Formats: sequence, C-alpha cells, structure tokens
Amino acid sequence: MAVRLLALLVLCCLISASVVSAASKRKKKGEVEEITQTLELPKDPPSAIVADASRLAFYTAPLSSKGLLSQQIRDAIKALLTASRGSQIVKIRAFVAGSADLRRVPSLVSEIFTDKRFALPAVTVVQVGALPLVGAQVQLEAIALDKKTVNPKGLAFISGQAGVATDVGSRLTKAVVDAGSKPESVRRLTCFLDSLDNEAALRQELSAAFARASTSYVQLRRDSAGPFTECEAVAALDGQPSRSPQVSGSNERYSQISSVGPVPIAFTGIQMAFGREEKDVRLALDRFEKTLESVGASWKSVVFGHTYLLLGSIRDKFREVRSTLINTKEPPASTTLVFEGLQSLDASFGIEAVAVVEKSAGSK
Repeated sequence: MAVRLLALLVLCCLISASVVSAASKRKKKGEVEEITQTLELPKDPPSAIVADASRLAFYTAPLSSKGLLSQQIRDAIKALLTASRGSQIVKIRAFVAGSADLRRVPSLVSEIFTDKRFALPAVTVVQVGALPLVGAQVQLEAIALDKKTVNPKGLAFISGQAGVATDVGSRLTKAVVDAGSKPESVRRLTCFLDSLDNEAALRQELSAAFARASTSYVQLRRDSAGPFTECEAVAALDGQPSRSPQVSGSNERYSQISSVGPVPIAFTGIQMAFGREEKDVRLALDRFEKTLESVGASWKSVVFGHTYLLLGSIRDKFREVRSTLINTKEPPASTTLVFEGLQSLDASFGIEAVAVVEKSAGSK
C-alpha cells in the first residue's frame, strides 16, 4: 500500500511539473516579449574638426598618480572640462607612459563626451617613455573653442626648437618674437626630452619666461639618444600674420614658424601609417589628403604638422614625399620626432595636422 501511495505521489509531481513548464512557455494574451538589450559601442572620434582660430584656448590637465590609466584619463578629462568652463573641446592630444592600452583614451573620451551629450573632439594618442610624476600614466592637452575672441589677430605655430635644455628657452623666445608675438602671448608649450633629469630646471625657466602658457613635458622614449630637448609652441599674434616668416633654419620642406589669421582652421586626429617603403609613405599621405579634404582643407593649406615616427630611418622618406604635396613656397611648421609607440604595434609612423579651411566641405 505504501509503495502504491509513493508511486502515485511521484506521478502527481511529474504531471504538475509538466503543466507548469507548458504554461510558462505559452504567451499570455497581451504579454510583451522581453527584448534583449545590447550596449552601444562608443563612437569613434572624428578624423578632423573645424574651429575658428580667433577663439581657440589651450589647456593642459594636471598630472595624477592616483589609480590606473582609466581613472587617470577620467580625472584628466574632468579637469579639462572644468578648466574650459563649458567651451567645446575640439582636440585632445594624449601622451601615455608605460605599457598601458593606448586605445583606452579615445574610448573613454567618446564614452564621457557622449554621456554628457558633448560633440566629440578629434583625438591623438602617442606612447612616450615617461612623465615627470611617479605613477602618472597619461598627460592630456586640449584645445577648446572659447565663447569669446581670445586671439583677434590669429595664431603662430612654432616648430620644435631643438638643442640642449639650457639653450631651448632663448631659442623659443627668439622664435616667438620672430613670429610677431611676445612671450606673454604664448598659449601652449610642449617639450620633448630624452631624459627627465633636467625637466624641473627647464620647467622653472620656461614658466618664468612664458607665464601664461599651458605646458607639457614628456620623455620621448625609454632609451636615451643623448642630451636632447625640443620644445614647440603656439602663440597669439600681435599683428597681421605671415604664413611663413623668413626665419633661419627654414627651407622648402618646412618652416620654423607658420601663422594664420582669425580664420577657420581644421585639426585632425592622428592617422597611422604602415610599412617602411616610399610607396607606403605615399599611400599614407594620400589617405591623409582625403581626411583634409573632408573638412575643406588640403596638404597645400597645412600650417603645422606633427609626425610621430617609430623609426628614425623613415624620416627622410617622409619629408621627401611630403615635399611633393605641400606648398613649398610657404611650407608648414612641423615637429618630427621618434616616439616610444603608437596605438597599433604594426604602425611605422602617425601624422596629424592643422590646416586652413579653403572651402566648405563637399564643395567643388
């Protein structure tokens, strides 16, 4: 009897389970089917963006050793947004030290700006040897479109002035004056050093000479190429601009100084190139021309170019090919140096530029 009752109980349980299972599979009338949510991937920053030169303001985020790379990027972006006081940030350049994933920078820039419903800036990310604060992994520079005119005559872009650390200050001062500006009108200074041993002394000297400039100091690579310092600058003009003032050291391939008036100019993000042969360099520069054309500019209208090399041996090939594309009567200012790394391990160099907008994008 007990065995029969037990068997009956088991059978009832099985029947109940089947009924519940079948009921759960049947959709109730009016019931909406659950939709699986998919997280949207961050948008890529624009390849280029246009802004009025007369309203450009320059900022550098303070270095921080707090947390890992992601936290430092977030803190730096927060500092830049605070400093720019709601102005649209149009360009961010990041110098990342160590072996961290460089792709985190554009990813977080996109995520943070999208969350705040801000327009995305163009972004450049480069790996450097070290930063002048133990534990710091990223240095961010930003260019913002101020709400008022801050450079009524336009801007001068000054190529990297190279030499030993004790000479760079005087070289920069001369270049600034030759550009038609003055030390107190320098908006940004970026210095690339082979070693940070002289960074504190150089910072003290340049901070005194160019008190209003936002500044960055980075060690180019972990290996040393000997005593070396190169500092580039952007300054507000005091008079009418000259595209390429006659300054010693300039030639048909590049100028020490290049100036623009209060006109629309384009800032590109970094574009990487692959391969070491001349044909590879030409392909990369032709592709970059398309980026410039997308915002109404061209190689002929470039006023400043950054080239981030990973191999010194490619420098001459790059300059030779570029000379066939630029305006050799008024060549751009430029800084061309060998860095620690780029976002892609296979890249041979990266390029970015500032160019005068010649026509509306898409017009013939």
